[in-house]
Amino acid sequence: MEKQATRDAYGKALVELGRKYADVVVLDADLSKSTKTADFAKVFPARFINAGIAEQNLMGMAAGLAAAGKVAYASSFAIFATGRAFEIVRNSLAYASLNVKICATHAGITVGEDGGSHQSVEDISLMRSVPNMCVVVPADGMSTAKAVEAIYHRAGPVYLRLGRPAVPNLYDENMHFNIGRGIELRPGSDVTLIGCGIMVAKCLEASEILAREGIEAAVVDMHTIKPIDRELIVRQARETGAILTAEEHTVLGGLGSAVCEVVCSECPVPVERMGIMDLFGQSGTPDELLAYYGLTVDRIVANTRLLLQKKSRII
Repeated sequence: MEKQATRDAYGKALVELGRKYADVVVLDADLSKSTKTADFAKVFPARFINAGIAEQNLMGMAAGLAAAGKVAYASSFAIFATGRAFEIVRNSLAYASLNVKICATHAGITVGEDGGSHQSVEDISLMRSVPNMCVVVPADGMSTAKAVEAIYHRAGPVYLRLGRPAVPNLYDENMHFNIGRGIELRPGSDVTLIGCGIMVAKCLEASEILAREGIEAAVVDMHTIKPIDRELIVRQARETGAILTAEEHTVLGGLGSAVCEVVCSECPVPVERMGIMDLFGQSGTPDELLAYYGLTVDRIVANTRLLLQKKSRII
């Protein structure tokens, strides 16, 4: 498969969005080369603002622009956009339900050697807990490009989570990206693998290995964490009777928690959550860190086998 970083797709999509809609403005916190908002700045310098290394100011400025009728796309690294600027995001953006799109790059442990201080493993749970906030985690470049425009048309604040490394391209330009609606990439009858972000491709690869063992695993790209696709989760729970979730994020409050909340209230079945187990990140290459924290295809396969044993005992 060809690969593309979701941050690269974001930069290109911003330029196209700017050409289509004159009310789009872009802000950054002195990281535009890394977040790829520099692409937009080159084409539309009058509609780009560098707030400097001041993320709270970045969000405050974005709030002011949105209040004045603009659609503001505000970018920084995920650890800063959600952590350092949290109070401004909560009180200035979400409380007023302003039209600010927080597009945060370098999320998760695949930031790599920058280490635990720069690896946001709790950003989804932070943003999901904020009223009025929509949370989107695309799996590849094309879904990122589609999401950039989809969030433009959604009124109110959005958190779009993007990554640093190149990831496999799963979709083509014909894909339909609907906020709040997950995508079933593969049908199955024995178990459902629900992933977001970089873990979607790994779930697909794991399903192929499981199929060779006679295990039919459905695969779902749950690109919108909030609002979650309750209908799809309930249908998968009823059809397969077991669910495994996979995310490059803490298991506390992210995709796995959101799925468990739905399953618990609607259709109780065994759920296995794969993610970072209440730990900080550390320095290492992306592949080394994914292996260390158990976010690999082999671990998805192994955990699915264990989940199916649990399912059989319940049945």
